[in-house]
Amino acid sequence: MSTQTPAAPAAPTPIFHLPADNDLQTDANALPEKQPEQSISGSGKEPTIWSHRFRYFILFLGCFCLTSICSNMIALNFTFICMDNPSADRSFTPRPEHENLTSKELQHVKDSYEHRTIPYNPHEKAILMWAVAFGSIAATFPFNLLYAKYGARRVFLAAGILSATATVLIPPFAHIGFWWFVGARVIQGVAYAADFAAIGVLCSRWASLKQNGIFISILTCFSPISSAITNPVSGALCNSSWGWPSVYYFHGAACILLFVAWFAFYTDRPECHRNVSSIELEKIHRDKSEAHKSMDSFIPYLAIIRNPVILTVWLNALADIGCGIFLLTYTPTYMNNVLNYSVGHTGWLGALPALSHIPFKLATGYFSDKNKTFDERKKMIFFNTLALFVPGLMYAGLGYVPDDSPMIAVALFTLIHAFLGANCGGFYKCGTLVSRQYSAFVISNIQFIKCLTLFLAPALVAIFVTDDHSKEQWRTIFMILAATLIISNFVFCFMATDQPAEFTNITRESAKLQKNQKTNGVSDATACTYP
Repeated sequence: MSTQTPAAPAAPTPIFHLPADNDLQTDANALPEKQPEQSISGSGKEPTIWSHRFRYFILFLGCFCLTSICSNMIALNFTFICMDNPSADRSFTPRPEHENLTSKELQHVKDSYEHRTIPYNPHEKAILMWAVAFGSIAATFPFNLLYAKYGARRVFLAAGILSATATVLIPPFAHIGFWWFVGARVIQGVAYAADFAAIGVLCSRWASLKQNGIFISILTCFSPISSAITNPVSGALCNSSWGWPSVYYFHGAACILLFVAWFAFYTDRPECHRNVSSIELEKIHRDKSEAHKSMDSFIPYLAIIRNPVILTVWLNALADIGCGIFLLTYTPTYMNNVLNYSVGHTGWLGALPALSHIPFKLATGYFSDKNKTFDERKKMIFFNTLALFVPGLMYAGLGYVPDDSPMIAVALFTLIHAFLGANCGGFYKCGTLVSRQYSAFVISNIQFIKCLTLFLAPALVAIFVTDDHSKEQWRTIFMILAATLIISNFVFCFMATDQPAEFTNITRESAKLQKNQKTNGVSDATACTYP
């Protein structure tokens, strides 16, 4: 009777993988072909723990990283309070072991224990707030170039490390001198400029065309999420034995951990990631052009900025984000000075608009993708109307709320910010569908627009409000914002489309061909033409 040597057991298929070295490969023609799956559970490629949904892990990881950079930036808003008003139970009492210390050494121990207060006057606080805007404006276009050439894996990682480093350095810089502190804030602004371009890259490379709405809705929630996390965490740390410096150390450490995960799991090419099955890859690439899938670093800047649909998207972004920034900045002032709410009531009532924004944005993003009753153009017009026209009407009525019904004004503030969240199914989605492989450039310029609104909102108040207790003066600004929202939405209704623009057909090769034809004197009648 013959015996057979038992076969060695097969190595278990790993259920979780890090990106391979070829994740950074940029030549689309050199990418290895994926073998087609024969079945989900058959002899073909076995499904991973993600069950063909690894893109959602990348989506939420990206959202957390975006939130971390934003949280680092806004941590200052809360720590201003801690830096000016130390907790009474943090007063220092010398102990016996301190008897032999010199006065200078004793002062150092006292400062370390009490986390020395650093009061700033209103002018210095304004400089610290505007430093972020200056840094972000200066870095927006350079980040566009870097994302286009190198992708998001390393560029966004560099932005995260830059933000974390500047955040951790704020406590010592604040003690060294005011302008050192300003420098750290500028660096935070530079890192913050990477956020919106990263949104464009994630949507372009990891979202299917049918899921652009939900991707945008989740990724653009990073601002309200950061507010919801940073404020309570900062409050707890400020009142702890570690004091206000721990706010920055905690945020910096969390940022580093998140971006380590980003570098470990993210790749700019889903087809190279071992956790992306061929079924999921087909969903991501479905109906995308070869130029969209290859993601060349070439960008036809002039053709994009001259496109009327893209200009309409940016106009709507200016109206929507400008009104949102104004709302978040001046709602507490209006509630306290015009509606006559106490400081305590203003605190929690002023948080309602930001909290209402998140669920409304997620819901509209979901229904924008899942609703199949209407075509994409009609859905974009509908959601953009919710995001701009409806808040425009509310702004118009806000200045006429009776003095004896302040809760109506609070409700309007809350509803305005909630409806602004529908923008993910409106101009945001239009921008990504029209620009396709160039959506990172289009979306990143919305970051530039957001920085401009940081200057425009205070400018409106400086021009029209001399007495911040006057409802009539605030009403003028409300009417300007209402008109801007309604007119912008009106233009969008005529210009919106879900079809890729002509400039999406422009590639590096076609641009060179056109240039050579013009150089060789080929007539326009026979040469390829592009906008």
